[in-house]
Amino acid sequence: MMGEQKSEPQLFNYAVNLEQRVRANHPLRAVKAAIDFGIVREEVAHCYGDNGNVSIDPVVILKMMFLLFFDDVSSERELMKIIAERLDYLWFLGYSLDDVIPHPSG
Repeated sequence: MMGEQKSEPQLFNYAVNLEQRVRANHPLRAVKAAIDFGIVREEVAHCYGDNGNVSIDPVVILKMMFLLFFDDVSSERELMKIIAERLDYLWFLGYSLDDVIPHPSG
């Protein structure tokens, strides 16, 4: 079953706005503005069933694969470790500080 990323209510209020933490001229801002990653949902919808576990949002998966090549990350497993530490990655993927990052085996 195809999942769609949704923001969960935050447990704590850190007063951290990722939008403000990513500099205005960051390269990922240009990428995010130029590419409509949302189109991937329509393209892959037929690949998902109506029952079973909910998947990671295909948009997030595509963005993660983009980051692998964009920053020359050595592996998906390494990327998962880096995502939690990089505010620019969290912002690009649409995650907050409280969101659970997908596990590489999931």
